[in-house]
Amino acid sequence: PVIAGTGCSSTKATLELTAWARDQGAKASLVVTPFYFNPTYNEVYQHYDKLMELEFPIVMYNIPQCSGVHKEWWTTEGLAELPNIVGIKDSSGNMPFLMSLFEKIGGKIAILCGNDEIGSAALEAGADGLILASANIFPEIWRKIYVAVKSGSPEEAHRLQKEIQKVVRIIVRSGGCEAVKDCLRLMGLDMGFSRKPMVEGDACRWEDIEELRSELQKLGKIPRREVEYNLGGKVVRTKLFATPDTPRKVGGFELKIGEGFAGPPIHENAHIDLLLGLRKGPVGKAIEKALARQKEEYRARIIREKPRVLLVPTVSVKGKKMVELVFTHAAAGINLAIDHSIEDGFLPPETLDEISMIANVFVHPSARNRKRVMFNNYKAMRYAIRKAIESKPTLRQLLEARESFRHPFRYTP
Repeated sequence: PVIAGTGCSSTKATLELTAWARDQGAKASLVVTPFYFNPTYNEVYQHYDKLMELEFPIVMYNIPQCSGVHKEWWTTEGLAELPNIVGIKDSSGNMPFLMSLFEKIGGKIAILCGNDEIGSAALEAGADGLILASANIFPEIWRKIYVAVKSGSPEEAHRLQKEIQKVVRIIVRSGGCEAVKDCLRLMGLDMGFSRKPMVEGDACRWEDIEELRSELQKLGKIPRREVEYNLGGKVVRTKLFATPDTPRKVGGFELKIGEGFAGPPIHENAHIDLLLGLRKGPVGKAIEKALARQKEEYRARIIREKPRVLLVPTVSVKGKKMVELVFTHAAAGINLAIDHSIEDGFLPPETLDEISMIANVFVHPSARNRKRVMFNNYKAMRYAIRKAIESKPTLRQLLEARESFRHPFRYTP
């Protein structure tokens, strides 16, 4: 059965589109609260009341973060009495409002949760079902959550929700459109790009896409694939978690460049510029020169030998606090990222004696949260390694992103 989205800002347009959907064979219409004009509660009521003349099932849609209008429970309670109102989809994420709906109209019409972050909680509280953006990505997990709740196994539902929580948080925060399409592309299902004004890499930022990739990998949505590395006189085959953009053959190990960003919070944001290449090539020679010419004790430091990694701070390292943040916590994150990149297949064990890295690492002088410094540098380094190996961003990504260039630290948590 098809439930057609037919809500418009005017009652006239909504009537026309809903009638068209009915005539095309839809089973019901999902009608968002009229937006833009900021209608009063009585005007919202009259809007839905007018739709009753179509004698067609209507599911109300409450999504105030997009419509700018939030239904109150008393308006919804009255609307539930109308003859063709069969349900409400609430995407507000407002649990007190949802609990009011269960109290006032539970059992009268279907109550559906549309907020991915509270899916299992809503089901446990009494929701009849879910309509979720992330169900396009892992429908089988949401079905398991639904079955777990309805069969009296809330612990299993909690466990499953926790597994997908980071993905759904990014989707909800970024508005859903691009994030869902980005996930599907990473999984090998190219659904194209969202229509304008949505722009790739903006609401769902490039660093978010990298994080989605890491999470989808954990969920088994991105499989391993064999990739051939050509290190000049040596060929290494590795199985890594590959997306459609991952090349089947990787060369050019004389010099590879990657970049990674991660946050929040703002003072603990991480920015890594990475040079990766052969020890006998430009990167290895640059490390030797840097160490030979270094005058200040805390200017740069070797933090690993396999592969050889030189950490170069972006800002001056002064005082014990900065020394600790840069060379203990940021360095720990970078080393953990390398460990995981080895496990993921991006840095095969056979290459570790052959390559070197120079990581230009930004740690803000006002940073305080040691764990976030470590974790953000871990994420930024992991992203930078992947981008270096896969030669990203691609030309297509650069052309698409030309409309949304921004300062990398415009990071909203």
